[in-house]
Amino acid sequence: MAEEVIKAEGLTKIFNKSLVAVDHVSFSVKSGEIFGFLGPNGAGKTTTINMLITVLKPTEGKASVLGYDIVKQANNVRKVIGVVPQEYTADEDLTGCENIMLCADLYGIPREIAKKRALELLELVELTQFKDKRVETYSGGMRRRLELACGLINRPKVLFLDEPTLGLDVQTRAATWDYIRRLKKEYGMTLFMTTHYLEEADALCDRIAIIDYGKIVVTDTPQELKHSLGGDIITISIKENVDVSELIRSVDHVKDVKNENGSYRIKAESGEVTAPLIIEALRKKGYTVTKLSLTEPTQNEVYLEYTGRAMRATVESKESFMAQRIKLRRARGR
Repeated sequence: MAEEVIKAEGLTKIFNKSLVAVDHVSFSVKSGEIFGFLGPNGAGKTTTINMLITVLKPTEGKASVLGYDIVKQANNVRKVIGVVPQEYTADEDLTGCENIMLCADLYGIPREIAKKRALELLELVELTQFKDKRVETYSGGMRRRLELACGLINRPKVLFLDEPTLGLDVQTRAATWDYIRRLKKEYGMTLFMTTHYLEEADALCDRIAIIDYGKIVVTDTPQELKHSLGGDIITISIKENVDVSELIRSVDHVKDVKNENGSYRIKAESGEVTAPLIIEALRKKGYTVTKLSLTEPTQNEVYLEYTGRAMRATVESKESFMAQRIKLRRARGR
């Protein structure tokens, strides 16, 4: 059985004695796996990471990373982890290489060793030709790759990634996925990542914990989560403004029906057999089908099943990216 690298028991964070950001979550992360926290903005993902990396102290509960208590042995935790935060933290006035060297200095890594590692990391994230360029000239994708390199300078055993592809275009996101897979495959690294991208969790994670409103709803492998739905998903809309849930539920092979604003989401065995039976049952009662779709379970369907609604996802805009840059400049007194 794989070693438990991260273990949380009843981990809770309450702000201002009233706002429950993380509500008694318990989970474990095994050695060498990519473990994902999947949930919308505001679900408690970043707060959980901030407790695990010792930035925030839990209100209740406990957790450990590689056996080190996150409160009692915070310094030991910091020595063995790497962090790639959601925000851009690199100094825009420094070059890519200088930013990595700065991170190395903070870890107390000797300069000669740090220089060698910095060059290796720049090659890993394909920034070698830009290593002497100031970060203010970098694109969003280049900045994200630089953040990844900075998070790896101390050769961590556990890497925390908070929304690693937030705001990136499809091509850059795919490239970042490749870097993450390489860290697991080539370095045997354990990764804890948060995301609100359903396809990202499905593509990268060995196991997923769906978190919503501070609570973990379910934890399992992507495959088992989809398998747990127990069948295909049929979506049907009809012309008439009436509720036909009970009629659909009476059809053979239908396992569940949910009326979502006049569109019926149906879980059924053998969707290709069941869909015609549903259409026929509706036709006999004089109803007109205006839309029908049949899909195999996806992570989106899993999320709908366990939370009762679609992901409340947001994508970083150009304006929010610029706001981050302004914030960094103000923090440096410029």
